[in-house]
Amino acid sequence: MIMALLMDISSVVSMANMAILIALLLVYARIYIRTRATFTVGLAVFAGMLMLHNGIAVYGYFAMAPLYSDELLPYFAGIHAAELIGLIALLKVTVWPAGLKTAKAAS
Repeated sequence: MIMALLMDISSVVSMANMAILIALLLVYARIYIRTRATFTVGLAVFAGMLMLHNGIAVYGYFAMAPLYSDELLPYFAGIHAAELIGLIALLKVTVWPAGLKTAKAAS
């Protein structure tokens, strides 16, 4: 029961990671179109590889669930949760780098 819950949590967190990565890819594409900065190409490739990683993980959770060892599932959940925290931070500094102080001063 607990292991099935951990598998579900890992799947949901991986899908949330993919949603954030799609948002980052869109932002990076928009920046590249405007600036032609090669750094954004590198960021897009990095986000694309993370997207591939999460897509494979979600596929694996659904297609090969019986093959996963129950002892590994807490680690998988932890890895995906740590990745989610990192992606949220990356999205925040990418989309809203100045934070609350600039937003209040601008209005």
